[in-house]
Amino acid sequence: MPQLNKGGKFVFGLSVIHENRSVQIPPQAINEYRLSNENKIIIFTGSKITGGFCVTSYPLLSSSKLSHILKECPTLNDSSIFPGTLIPYKGRSYSWLPFNANGTIILTSDLMNELDLCIGTELLSIRSSDIAFTMGAKGPLLEKAHNYTGKIQRY
Repeated sequence: MPQLNKGGKFVFGLSVIHENRSVQIPPQAINEYRLSNENKIIIFTGSKITGGFCVTSYPLLSSSKLSHILKECPTLNDSSIFPGTLIPYKGRSYSWLPFNANGTIILTSDLMNELDLCIGTELLSIRSSDIAFTMGAKGPLLEKAHNYTGKIQRY
């Protein structure tokens, strides 16, 4: 996993949104965030600078200081909303998606529109915190990744 600049964020790789709206989550992110045994993940909107979305799991979120999100958004907590339907909560929007054993998620068309993503968009997987990682769609880190002379895994 490269560090794009000294003291900077670590990245897991670049994932492209394929024609079928699938996105491969980098294996190293799957391992670090303990997603391999999960059959669904929680996503939430990224920052204004990085865009895209952040990824976490029910166990990580429910055992964190942000567990109140699940308590105050019961349809997210029990997955009773349609996958990919964003629920606004305190400045961000949250949803859930099925997570395949091979580490792939499928974005819905509506979700892609709401996140301003399209087929062919590259998402940079960035270590963000111990709760979630970011699949960033724009901004200076993505530009650094495109100009990085070392090896960045592509998925």
